[in-house]
Amino acid sequence: MSMHVNLNFVWGPDNKYKIHTVICCLPYEGNALEIGQGNLIKASEASVHTKRFVPSAFGINYPKEAVKELPVLAHYFQAIETLRQSSLERTLFQNGCFLDYWGHPHIKLYLRPSPFGIDIAGKVAAIPGDGDTRFTATYSFDVAKYVVAAMDLDEWPETTRIAGDIITWKEFVNLVEGTTGSKFQVFYDSVEKLKRGELTELPSQVPCYATFPKPRFQWFMAIFSRWTADEEICYIPGELNAKVPNVQPMTVKAMLETYWRG
Repeated sequence: MSMHVNLNFVWGPDNKYKIHTVICCLPYEGNALEIGQGNLIKASEASVHTKRFVPSAFGINYPKEAVKELPVLAHYFQAIETLRQSSLERTLFQNGCFLDYWGHPHIKLYLRPSPFGIDIAGKVAAIPGDGDTRFTATYSFDVAKYVVAAMDLDEWPETTRIAGDIITWKEFVNLVEGTTGSKFQVFYDSVEKLKRGELTELPSQVPCYATFPKPRFQWFMAIFSRWTADEEICYIPGELNAKVPNVQPMTVKAMLETYWRG
């Protein structure tokens, strides 16, 4: 089934909605970014009411060379360039990895479960790299709170960075073991191994194969696991936190205490 939307009705000069800010949360699947987001940018640029635009991002600092591995990112970067050339004020939200993945199945989430790195229920860890690299993890509901708070800022930077917590894989494993009272079996996946699309299988990943075939899933997750071993990509400082101190994000420790205390 296809859905046709009259964008001129929604964004045209005579519309009743008078949309000032567009926040795009389209998935990185199919032609959502290429067509859906592309049309939204065009319509927003043509509107007399729309002044601000947030493109679909809400993740990490994707490297441009990643397009070779994940072609869909070409549309991600194209949207950024199109917005730069427009009259719209825009910002790109970055929040690192979603903390939700390690709270599943106990935490409230709307994201598709994509476990990697640590399987808390299975008491197994497959650490990318040497485990000493910092990366950022933020709960999706906290991301939403920060996005709402950013709407009140007088000016937007080109990139708005959010940090729920900043941690290393070794620190994460230590916290998990301390919280659950269990000793985990720990493996290390080298960057070279991950570059080959290989990774240590976690028990929590097996159910994912029903909708995401194992070879494809492992190749995909190997890419993201590898990126957490690169601070240029997954370490997001979180400058917005200081600007909106009323938002108190969930930390890794708080998540574990709330949902995994043994």
